[in-house]
Order: sequence, then structure tokens, then C-alpha cells
Amino acid sequence: MNTGSATNRRAEVERNTKETQIRVSVDLDGSGSSRLATGIGFFDHMLEQIARHGALDLTIEAQGDLHIDGHHTVEDVGIAFGQALAKALGDKSGIRRYGHAYVPLDEALSRVVIDLSGRPGLEWHVPFTRAMIGGFDVDLTHEFFQGFSNHALATVHIDNLRGDNSHHQCETVFKAFARALRTAVERDPRAAGVPSTKGML
Repeated sequence: MNTGSATNRRAEVERNTKETQIRVSVDLDGSGSSRLATGIGFFDHMLEQIARHGALDLTIEAQGDLHIDGHHTVEDVGIAFGQALAKALGDKSGIRRYGHAYVPLDEALSRVVIDLSGRPGLEWHVPFTRAMIGGFDVDLTHEFFQGFSNHALATVHIDNLRGDNSHHQCETVFKAFARALRTAVERDPRAAGVPSTKGML
């Protein structure tokens, strides 16, 4: 499914490899509801932040080689989510294109800036204070956002400005990403056509 029209910005993507089987559906004009089943509890919790604070409806079903580790599952979910977002946006006509957000959680503070530019790029500056959050390897957060930016064709800058608790650091990153994305995909009532002097993104 890929409408990407001005009235119905929804898309669904399936990604099947020897390592993972993933289905992602997204509605950019949703209410923040989510159905998430990746097999990684903490990751589901972070994806829920994207849906809730990004005001989009998100369904993700993933089966991966978790007997090895979570790497392939987390990375491939990022890829499929990026692909679904790009399809739902269509030609990006009438969107704001840019979004940014600062989000605190107790002592932690993160900033995310997004440009739906058509040019993939990730600037990642998140000095986690420990390597694991429960059973979740914090390095996988980078893999998720790298997969997303590559396949959403978005420039994404992510900075954790301060934080002592790695759970707080990670949660502020996902919440700030959600708020920045919400702004970037919003319809701009003053915009006519694609928000670029080139006429395309």
C-alpha cells in the first residue's frame, strides 16, 4: 500500500531477508497509536515514543535472529520504517520539510534536527554512560537511526547534550526524534508545492 497523497498519507512495507522478516505500516496523520512486536522489549518501548510523540500510527511486526543478538532486527526495522515514511510522504508536496526538538527527561537532554532533504545523512553524538540498558545494547540505537536516515532519504542530526542515566539518554533521543519528525512531516498551510527551490526533494 502506498498512497502518499495529500489526503491519505499511509504506507506499508515488508522486508524479508535470511535474518529478519519485518512488516511496517505507518499513517502520518494518525493519533499516536501503535502495535509493536519486535521481540525486544526496550526497543518496542522506544518505538512507542515515536508513535505517541510523533502523532503517527505505527505498526511493526518483526521476527529476527535474536538468538544471535538484536542487531539485524533493530537495523532492519530502521530500514523498513524509513522506507515506509518515504512512501507515505510521496513527492513531499506541502510539507514543512524541517523539524527540530529538544526533549528533557530528568537530568538528560537531547536535541534532534531533521531535514527531509532527499539526501541521507546521520550525525550521531550520543555519549551513552553505559553499554547496556537491561539486555539492550545501546550501540543498536545508532544502527536504527542510520537505517532510517538512509532509507527515508533524510538528514538527521542527533545530539545528547547531557545525561547520566543511559535509559534517560536513550528515551530523550527517541522522543526528540519523534517531535522533530512530527514537525517535518506536517502540512504547511502557507506552502505551495515541494519545499525546495529545485522543485523536488
